[in-house]
Amino acid sequence: MGIVFNEDSLSFKLDTDNTSYVIGIADEEKFIGHCYYGARVSDDDLTYMLRTAEAPFVPSKNARERGSFFDLFPVEYPGNGLGDYREGAVEVRCPNQSRAVNFTYKGHNIYAGKKALPGLPATFGSENECQSLELYAEDSVLGLEATLVYSVFEKEDVITRSVSVTNRNSEPIHLTKVMSASVDMDDEDYQMISLHGSWARERQIEYRPVAYGRQNAASFKGESSHQEHPFIALASKDIAQDYGKVYAFHFVYSGNFLAQVEKGQFDTVRVIMGIHPYGFDWKLDKDECFTVPEVVMTFSDTGLGTMTRNLHDLYRNHLIRSPYKDRKRPILINNWEATYFDFNTEKLLDIAREAKKCGIEMLVMDDGWFGHRNDDSTSLGDWKVNEEKLPGGLPYLVSEVNKIGLKFGIWFEPEMISPESDLYREHSDWAISIPGREATRSRNQLVLDLSNPEVVDYVYEAVASVLRSANIEYVKWDMNRQLTDLHSNYLPDDRQGELYHRYVLAVYELQERLTKEFPELLLENCSGGGARFDPGMLYYSPQIWCSDDTDAIERLKIQEGTALIYPLSAMGAHVSDCPNHTVGRVTPFETRGNVALCGTFGYELDITKIPESDRAQIPAQVAAYHKYNDLVRNGDYYRIASYSENKIYDCYGVVAKDKSEALIIYVSVLNRPNFHSRRICVPGLDAKKRYRVEGTDQVFYGDTLMNAGLIILNLWGDFQSKLIHLVGED
Repeated sequence: MGIVFNEDSLSFKLDTDNTSYVIGIADEEKFIGHCYYGARVSDDDLTYMLRTAEAPFVPSKNARERGSFFDLFPVEYPGNGLGDYREGAVEVRCPNQSRAVNFTYKGHNIYAGKKALPGLPATFGSENECQSLELYAEDSVLGLEATLVYSVFEKEDVITRSVSVTNRNSEPIHLTKVMSASVDMDDEDYQMISLHGSWARERQIEYRPVAYGRQNAASFKGESSHQEHPFIALASKDIAQDYGKVYAFHFVYSGNFLAQVEKGQFDTVRVIMGIHPYGFDWKLDKDECFTVPEVVMTFSDTGLGTMTRNLHDLYRNHLIRSPYKDRKRPILINNWEATYFDFNTEKLLDIAREAKKCGIEMLVMDDGWFGHRNDDSTSLGDWKVNEEKLPGGLPYLVSEVNKIGLKFGIWFEPEMISPESDLYREHSDWAISIPGREATRSRNQLVLDLSNPEVVDYVYEAVASVLRSANIEYVKWDMNRQLTDLHSNYLPDDRQGELYHRYVLAVYELQERLTKEFPELLLENCSGGGARFDPGMLYYSPQIWCSDDTDAIERLKIQEGTALIYPLSAMGAHVSDCPNHTVGRVTPFETRGNVALCGTFGYELDITKIPESDRAQIPAQVAAYHKYNDLVRNGDYYRIASYSENKIYDCYGVVAKDKSEALIIYVSVLNRPNFHSRRICVPGLDAKKRYRVEGTDQVFYGDTLMNAGLIILNLWGDFQSKLIHLVGED
């Protein structure tokens, strides 16, 4: 059983295969306390960890120090305004303008399986795959009820958390903060791991000591963003891939977020995660319920690698729903970097014909096919084919591409509107904007007000009607700017604080409708590259465009940070032309292919113009994708060396679940003089199994490869790479 209730001690123990999480109920007021999270323990009753037998004691024993109690007690879901000066998880604004709130235990329910979260992406599991606890709490003064929901995925060593709040008061109450999870623990000289970045250099791994006060990763840009990521981890100072302790927290949401660590005066640490309270104000009328997104938590005392593989397995098995999660994705070629806006039917067909010769399987038509879209200044919202570029429209183009033998995909940016568009001229009030202020443009575009159901219906029908018109099998859903000028012409004044969240809910609704009407559609999310690469999007699309920076060397750091928490099958990765369009670097075509191979794999170039020496390598790259993709998509990922740390070379591997084979990707970024070879130890193998290094006569036992390692001879020149395939022998 993953969840046990100890009636004598009033405590709950949530067990995975290797971890335990314990909650205790304290004092006659039934405060909900956090007892323990870490390596699995045998005892059910850990309520002594609440330290209620020592000063300042519980309020029933020491009412004069009630404030001190609140400021020290390890609260499972901390309130606000009553003496706990650490960051709270919930805050309200009542009709009398008071803001204090405190939830105490009322009851619980334990059941097999997991319920869906209304309108939100979330992990899922059958009755045989997970178990859930609903812990019912109340603030009887306010007439507010809260349900704290925990689900235990034993095999993956993951616990998920969510919260719903219901107003039983006869008057409206405004929620001004509702976080999804909070965890209190003693500080053990932790460091905080986060993923920072910018456009074209997303998800760079950063370590920083946990100091007194608050340190966080956050976004209030309306999306998870290029700059920060809805993930943090607490790790021991000795953390490495295969040893050290790490607590990971990941938010299943695609909008504003706060992920924070706070070290307090008593050397306690509080981790809190949820929707960022900036600009958030949700009105709850009587009997209305608000549900927050889910937080994924995992603990490892065997290093970062275990954390990574726990999250990979959870997302592959219990978050991604697309039928493509268990399939090879078609190898596509996208025309964006090949042509930008300058293309027509014949140019696309020329690319398709050459791509077919090389074994590529899909042509994707990017921006510029609709309205009067010859640059980025016009036509977003006018999703009608430009027949001056594409005579005969999509039915003709798609039919011709299919005749060549390729599938067809298309790009949309459905959430946006151009001031220079028919849609804006007819419905300027559909753009998010503040009355009396000049609207802030980014990439010459404004954002549609998706809190308005009429706008949502328009957007859906605009996209769906295009997909119904031809045999379109793939959609790239883009979002090229972040939100500003927050004001809705649709929402009443007392609900303007709901716009950020309602926007995200509408994006989820649109993609849910799309995947239901077109269940075989391969959907790839994108936001100016990787600004909305988050678990929320992964629920709707099995892959997300990793970054607009396709340079193979820049991608090493981007893909390392992404693979720290996401399965390789989710990472949109393409081979592009050189000099690279983002950084101007020239790298070998072979290395570009090897780096993209551990993602979804495709091409972002004009195949009719690249050097013949490059084009001649494509069939072999295509063959390598087909040979290795099942392993890459389903295997266990191991980080062997980090270019972001050593500044010289990069190395990572994927080992089959049954340990029958392994693929190692080695990239020598910068060569150096008087250097002969490098030793690479390959983790995760079967110690007693013999493995052949494919293409050689070398055969080694697994324990030899894991401990003594392989020798890789120096690769001549910079930016060189090598694939090593290990095949188990019976």
